[in-house]
Amino acid sequence: MQRIQSALVALGIGDGLADGVFDAAMQSAVRLFQSRNVDTAGVPLKVDGVVGRFTWIALFGLPEADVPDADAVPVLARLPAQMLAVATTQIGVREWPGQANRGAQVDQYLQTAGIANPGSNPPGGYPWCQAFLYWCAVQACHALGRPDVPVPRTAGVLRHWQLAAQVSGVRRIPKAQALADPTLVTPGMFFTLDHGAGKGHTGLVERVYPDGRLVTIEGNANAEGGREGVGVYRLDRRKLTEDKLKGFVDFGAA
Repeated sequence: MQRIQSALVALGIGDGLADGVFDAAMQSAVRLFQSRNVDTAGVPLKVDGVVGRFTWIALFGLPEADVPDADAVPVLARLPAQMLAVATTQIGVREWPGQANRGAQVDQYLQTAGIANPGSNPPGGYPWCQAFLYWCAVQACHALGRPDVPVPRTAGVLRHWQLAAQVSGVRRIPKAQALADPTLVTPGMFFTLDHGAGKGHTGLVERVYPDGRLVTIEGNANAEGGREGVGVYRLDRRKLTEDKLKGFVDFGAA
């Protein structure tokens, strides 16, 4: 019980829970977590307030009893699911009104990704979609007890695409390959858009529909899916056929 409560508190949705007690507040926190998360197949969790098998896996990864060989199933195989769990807790984060690319939480994303002073680039500040994903990766690795972070530390989208190719175990799936076999694209992957002139946009894949449409969680986005947005959004506008799509990055085996 305390382990579940600690995990919920770490995700920012379990403050004020009675220690070791599964009361109404605890059930409400579990329901909130379930409403924001998916299982390993990308299907939304059942919102029933019960910590069953799929909710447990979304919180902690595969139960040890289900891992036949610790060497065959490395800890980071759970990283994509954990990054999604973290990212969903950030949906609704917004920039400060009238201040592009600035905000209390936005500044944390940027600082974590290496931008020491987010206010040092006036007037437009620093785009933060990639910084948001790196922050999610840091939180996810911490929750999994992983001391290092395989996601390259950068706030640049296209720079990340380049650096990811140098990380052992990382898969980059170009657009053409994803179109040829959409089953290669799975929840927890980063998508990368290339807008030209060194500008890009990125986010996390949350779900893949049979028609090639993607449900994504994106920072520095808006309801229309633009790259210069105002907050963290869950969107269902991306498609494998999107003309700016460069490809996907998978850290599941890194």
